[in-house]
Parts: sequence; structure tokens; C-alpha cells
Amino acid sequence: MPEAESNLKADKGRRRSTLRKVALRGLYALLGLMLHGCSSADNEMAGGNIQAVNHTLNAINWLSVNGYRAHGGGGSSCCVIMPTKWRPGLKTHIEWEVDTDPYAYSKWPPLGTDGYRAAQIKHKANYQRHRATVEVPEWPGKESCALKVHFLTCNQVKVTTACAVYGQPNYPINDPLETKEPAVCPK
Repeated sequence: MPEAESNLKADKGRRRSTLRKVALRGLYALLGLMLHGCSSADNEMAGGNIQAVNHTLNAINWLSVNGYRAHGGGGSSCCVIMPTKWRPGLKTHIEWEVDTDPYAYSKWPPLGTDGYRAAQIKHKANYQRHRATVEVPEWPGKESCALKVHFLTCNQVKVTTACAVYGQPNYPINDPLETKEPAVCPK
């Protein structure tokens, strides 16, 4: 009898081991399929520069695109992560800070004084923060360049990934620079 019981226990152990192996293989196959889906060409991402283009008379202190922060004073800042291939419904979330009186410092007390520091604190309290979610226009194939964020009056933004630069005939955003805020913004 002890030998028969021992054989039964061994058979149960082998069955459990076989079931574990089958379950693990199934789990590995499922994980493999999931990872394959993540690595497909349609989901590839790449880093690129962010460039601010200010069309207003205000100063853009800083901007953030999908959480990636950049300078608002023009030029390019590194980096934002974007898909390498455009897809319908692609949007980006932009946040930015505006100084509506960028030349106020010319009327402040001398630099380094307590009066200057007090004026600076008072001035910074008037900064405005805005946010918008905008659609990213289609780009052909892998022809996207820096993500250019255009700041317009009435706290509106437009974006493009065009490789041309502002002012060229084939550039998609042609709003004029140094535009004065209208008395009433459209809703």
C-alpha cells in the first residue's frame, strides 16, 4: 500500500507541474502578443524640439507641451515625445504663463534694492496661466519637424510640425506677429 500511495502522489505532482508549465506558456504567449502590439510601427515615438512663436504683445514666460516644459521666448527647447506617424485625433495639451506687461521693469527702483524685489513680487502676482488642448494637424509620413506652438491673441494657440519656418509661403500658420489684443475676444 505505501508504494501505491507514493505513486499516486508522484502522479499528482507531475500533473500539477504540467499544468503550471502550460499555464506559464499561455501567460508568456499572452505577454508576447501584448508586447508585440506595443512595439508596432504605428505606436513608435520619437523626441523632438518645442518652439514657441509669439504673435502677441505679451511675453510668454514658459510653456509646457504634454508635461514637457520649454522656454517661451522663442528658439527651440528640447524635448517633447511625439508619435513618429500621425494618426487622426492626435491632440496635445499645452500650458503657458503670460506676462501682460513685459516692460514694467523699466519703471522699477534700481536692481538689487528692496524696492526692486518688492516690485518684482507684485509684478509676478499678475502673471496669467492658461491651458488648451489642441489637435495636431496631419504631417506626411515621417516628415515632422519641431512642434511649433503659436501663441495668438485671446489666449488661443495653434500648433504645427511643418519643417518650413514662419514667413515662408508653404508655412501653414500665417497669423501676423505683434498683434494687439482685441477689446473683446470671440467666444
